[in-house]
Amino acid sequence: MNKLAKINRRKFLNRSVLLALTPPLLSHYDDIFKRRKKLRHVCVGVGGMGWHDLNRFKSHPEVEIVAICDVDENHLARASELLPQAKTYTDWRTLFATEMGNFDSINVSVPDHNHFPISYRAIRAGKHVYCQKPMCHDVAEIRKLTEAAKKAGIVSQLGTQHASGKGDRTAVQWIKEGHIGKIKQVYLCSNRPGATEAYRFEGPRPANGENPPAHVHWEQFIGTAPMRPYAPKIYHPSKWRAWQDFGTGWSGDIGCHILDAVWKGMGLTAPLSVTARVQESWEQSPARRADTWPQSNHITWVFPGNDMTASDELTVEWFDGEFYPPEAVRALYSLEEYPAESAMLIGTEGALLIPHTKMPVLLPESKFQAVANPDLEERDHYHHFADACLGKVKTESDFAVSGPMSETVILGTVAIRMPNTLLKWDARRMKISQPTEANQYLSRKYRKGWEV
Repeated sequence: MNKLAKINRRKFLNRSVLLALTPPLLSHYDDIFKRRKKLRHVCVGVGGMGWHDLNRFKSHPEVEIVAICDVDENHLARASELLPQAKTYTDWRTLFATEMGNFDSINVSVPDHNHFPISYRAIRAGKHVYCQKPMCHDVAEIRKLTEAAKKAGIVSQLGTQHASGKGDRTAVQWIKEGHIGKIKQVYLCSNRPGATEAYRFEGPRPANGENPPAHVHWEQFIGTAPMRPYAPKIYHPSKWRAWQDFGTGWSGDIGCHILDAVWKGMGLTAPLSVTARVQESWEQSPARRADTWPQSNHITWVFPGNDMTASDELTVEWFDGEFYPPEAVRALYSLEEYPAESAMLIGTEGALLIPHTKMPVLLPESKFQAVANPDLEERDHYHHFADACLGKVKTESDFAVSGPMSETVILGTVAIRMPNTLLKWDARRMKISQPTEANQYLSRKYRKGWEV
């Protein structure tokens, strides 16, 4: 340790690119870091959600964005106008090779299939990581990233920004306080108007592609996925979510948002099993099943019960597209139209509705008029991460909690690929015990040259 203390900061961090840092070494680094005035931050992905993320980090008075990266030079140009002092890159690997000693934290706001390699290499280098949901494309990636973050002792945050809002935090508190008694069943849904048309293509992909526009670095966009020709309007920007090689479907995209408060409030652990129904047209089309995600899903997880459940098992169901929660469940909330995106917990003493981005409602409302909203301070998910990196707080969605939840959500996408089949999950061994052929969907082989 004495010898290490003499190594200047740049040499230390450059060496850390090659080494998985242990918590004692990171603790030493933190002592050095806390004496600095600003968090030196890097944004990988600055279009779409990445543009939002960049602006939130920029608004923190103690954050300095020192570099930005995007495969689309138009996105970079817009971001550079906002941050003229930040260095620009179109390949995150080049950014890492050049800037590794010059930053402390990173946000990863790129398509799902490239979340893991960027986040994992950053963690191995001792960087604090904010990663957009659903954390990773595959279950195996999520498990490895969660374990790496724990081993390294870095600050982590999943991009479930509404988890820091008063609505979700109130819901977590009310669940823990037991207002609705023991929980019997949970219904999650995301039936957002227009989402099917905008994000869930039927496919198939075009038979022939074309040259990408000069401002799009297609090789870097493809990253770990199998190479395919560029085609306009169906991959980049934003449309990649519809394709299995790049995205995780609608449940993978939104599931972490809707499940978060339920997971934390109830203290859920890994499910025992999962099964899925999908719309018939996708199920009966081999071409679509091999390439795109369904436009509608009904996923059912069975969890082990705990002291908050009414029985020794808890069923949690997810509905999207053409699938909706049962009419009797939706009828419990009669004051307004049932929220298109929400979680409903049915308890022995009442129910709790958690509309996405809004305040929760205890039902029937006449029974719970005396229950006041808790006095919670305003909180910005991005600023909270930065403050945690600066040693002031602990993050709301640390990978230790959000990792296992993300595994559960992405395990649902495995069930989607084998519809109407009960998958029995062995979380400790990270394998599907029955049917074993489903294990092929827990991980994937990276394209040559992009291995981690």
